[in-house]
Amino acid sequence: MKADLDFKKYKLFWPDYADVDYESASEIIIEKARSNSSFGVSALAVHGLITSLNDPVLKELINRIDLIVPDGQPVRWALNSFYKLDMKERVYGPELTLHVLRKANEVGLAVFLYGSNQQTSDLFKAFIVREFPRIRLVGQHIDRFREATQEEDILDIGRINQSGANIVLVGRGCPRQEIWVANHLSKIDAVMMAVGAAFDFHAGTLSQAPEWMQKRGLEWLFRLAKEPRRLWRRYLVTNSQFLLKFFKNKVLLRRPY
Repeated sequence: MKADLDFKKYKLFWPDYADVDYESASEIIIEKARSNSSFGVSALAVHGLITSLNDPVLKELINRIDLIVPDGQPVRWALNSFYKLDMKERVYGPELTLHVLRKANEVGLAVFLYGSNQQTSDLFKAFIVREFPRIRLVGQHIDRFREATQEEDILDIGRINQSGANIVLVGRGCPRQEIWVANHLSKIDAVMMAVGAAFDFHAGTLSQAPEWMQKRGLEWLFRLAKEPRRLWRRYLVTNSQFLLKFFKNKVLLRRPY
């Protein structure tokens, strides 16, 4: 049975979020993957949303991505508040990845891993082989931690397309992964999913927040406690900007953008 590929989008400050849940989002992704459609997906939380407002490159590109899902609880709450939606849950990138991998396993799709470091990518690959044995892992590209030259990019595109990948999981961190996905639409014949920390979480190199913290929108606090030196500025700045933007648009402008 084919998935219903129609979904509504709602602008929140700038990105156009899809009104989807795990089931509908993963069905859309699998349907696109089976036909080798060039299709972009991003799980965009508060950090990515605010970065799209502040980074002119990302701002120009973000809404080229076909399916932007509300990764963070605050994003879900804000969309429900502005549009009177009935989103029951966020669509968290690492969890969406599992939903997609389960469905890909059922039909034996081909997956390519793009990004992260060697250790994490190898552990993530081993996780997929163990948990989803019918998935065909057709390639692995470790992040250069810089942008590719034009020549390197042409080789990367050729390698991914020649692999026959249906899905490319992209773990380069936000906003690099979103920019990469947007720039490779119509070039790569696969669904490209910007899923970031899914590589680390499923590889076991990074711990996920307890479920009670995730449900209350406190995952950022858990991650901050784990990596304070790297993340304190991100969460202090972007969380504060999100709250200010929400109250300005809700109370003063009375519109979501």
